[in-house]
Order: sequence, then C-alpha cells, then structure tokens
Amino acid sequence: MQNARDGRPAADTPAEPGPPGAATPPVTRWTHRRTPRGAARTVLAALSVAALTAGLAGCAGSSLEEGEDGGGAGGGKQGSLVVGSAGFTEAKILARLYQQVLSEAGYATTVKTVENREIYAPALEKGTVDVVPEYAATLAEFLNRDENGPDAEPVASSDVGATVAELKKLAEPRGLKVLPAGKAVDQNAFAVSAEFAEKHGLRSLSDLGRSGEKVTIAAGEECEVRTFCAPGLRKTYGIDVAGVDPKGVGTVQSKQAVKDGTDQLVLTTTTDATLDAFGLVLLADDKKLQNADNVLPVVNADDAGDPRIADALGELTAVLTTDDLVELNRRVDVERRKEADVAKEYLESKGLVEK
Repeated sequence: MQNARDGRPAADTPAEPGPPGAATPPVTRWTHRRTPRGAARTVLAALSVAALTAGLAGCAGSSLEEGEDGGGAGGGKQGSLVVGSAGFTEAKILARLYQQVLSEAGYATTVKTVENREIYAPALEKGTVDVVPEYAATLAEFLNRDENGPDAEPVASSDVGATVAELKKLAEPRGLKVLPAGKAVDQNAFAVSAEFAEKHGLRSLSDLGRSGEKVTIAAGEECEVRTFCAPGLRKTYGIDVAGVDPKGVGTVQSKQAVKDGTDQLVLTTTTDATLDAFGLVLLADDKKLQNADNVLPVVNADDAGDPRIADALGELTAVLTTDDLVELNRRVDVERRKEADVAKEYLESKGLVEK
C-alpha cells in the first residue's frame, strides 16, 4: 500500500502545537515491511505471545489495559471478549467504543493495547484477541504483503467496496471475519493554511492544481517517491510540487512550517484533531488519490463470529463519522481526557449505551 505510514512505528497524534524545534513523534501508525508469510508468521506468533503476556505491562505504548472495573466490563451473560488495539490515540478510542457497545450487548470485555499490527494481527488469528478496529485499505495491503511478499501488486483502491472485497479474500482463509465498513475514514490528507486557501480560492486539491501555485510539501522524505504523495499530486491534480521538506507526517514541525509560510502544503490525516490550532484546513481529495481507509471491525471468526457481535458493532459503525473521530481525538489529545470517558459520552449521545 502506498501510504504515508509505511515503514514507520506507531505513534500518537501530537497533542497540541509546540515550538517549531520541538521533538514530536509523527502521526504514523502502520508498518508494512514484511518477509514472506511462512517466515514472518513464525516470528510474529512468537512476538504476539510474548507481548500479550508478561511483556506488555512494562513497555510504553504496549500496555495491557483491563476494563474500567479492573476485571473486564460487562456482565458476561453472552460470554467474554478481548478487544485489541494499536498504541495510538484513535485506535485506543475505537477499542473503547467497541468494548462498551459489546458490554451493552451482554459480553464481559477487556481491552489489550499493543504497539502495532505486527503484534496484534497474529494474536487475532490465534484467538488471543477476539475483535480489533481496523482500516480497510491498510489492513488489505498488510495481509497482501504478508501473503504475497513485499513487492506484491496492490489490492486496495479508493473504492471502499472493492477494497473490502479484496480484504475479505485475504482475511477469511486466516479465520478472520471482516464486518461492514462505515462512513468514518482515516486516510492521508493534505492541508494548507486558511490564509493561503482564502487567498487562492482553494477548497480542493483540484483547485490547487488549477491555481498554478508552486508548493513545497512538509512530509516524510518518502513523499518524494510514493504514488499517493508528490508524484500523485503532480499526475492526478497537476499540482506544481517544487519539493518535499522532510519534517515528518503531521508533526508539529510540519504543521508549523505551513502555518509560518515556509512550506505551503502538509501531509497529515483526515482525522488530525490539531489543524485548527495551527490555522490549517484540509483540501478535499476530490479525484480520490487516496485509498479507502474506512474504519471497520475485524473479528476472529471462531471466537467472535456470533451475529449478535456483528449487530452490536454494526450499530456503532452505522453512526460513526470522520468528523466524530476528529472530535474524539481532540478530546483525548488536546483536552487530555481518558479514552474510555470520551467513548462513553459519545455512545450515550447516540443512544448506543445507557446513561
């Protein structure tokens, strides 16, 4: 998958703007550098067992989080479930949303948080984890490369239906059940300063291309060669890209550079909750350069294939939007509130759990 987060470690979204020289982790989450499946899965299985048992409690970003009552939430009349989560803010929020709607449906639930997909994916296959919130295109390419090698022909696209269909083909032989995707999407996105947008009449990337303005992109250095980034902006939108300023994907430094006018365009994500703080606005990807990274649940088919689980998660998927994710991220990253608390408030507001 041609994604800004390829080959990078998981990290949280920066909480709030800081000084231009501050060392802030990038908004990156997923790594895809894989060996062929046979060799990789032996290593990953060992990693998952170690990480999900004794090793998690002492590692930053790889902690084991139980339900709020310390022993798992919910009465457990329908059984018990483990919800897996990657180590960045949005994944933790989604895991808490899943936990609470499943608790409402009668399941005893706990949340296990680990750093990245390389660890929790094999755990999901083995049944150590039962349910995971995922992103359609990214997971499709992760499994594609695991199955067919690092140079596999991409299977994901901007078409969410086609992408989910390809994901199911790869997931089902592994004992995974892919539930329907919703409207909420977290994918690569480009932002400019509100002042720059107003000056040149910009609402979309097509507008930027038509403007003829020369831009420098604040991003990771891989933006120079990734189809979704500089090459794609040139080819798909006709944008005059002068170069890439390698300050990272969605970092404070990158956004500050665009705010200050040093750069004109920043690569971030559609659910970045800190854009307003920098006076930045997203430009619409109106020609669909980016892949369909819609949020969807993935479950272990044997342990969590009950239709009641799909129904409970489906009610959440049906109402969750990209704007909702932005606001939930903001409450955690900017207001420094707990993921479980903001998840509970959201679900109560939608009538999905009792107050």
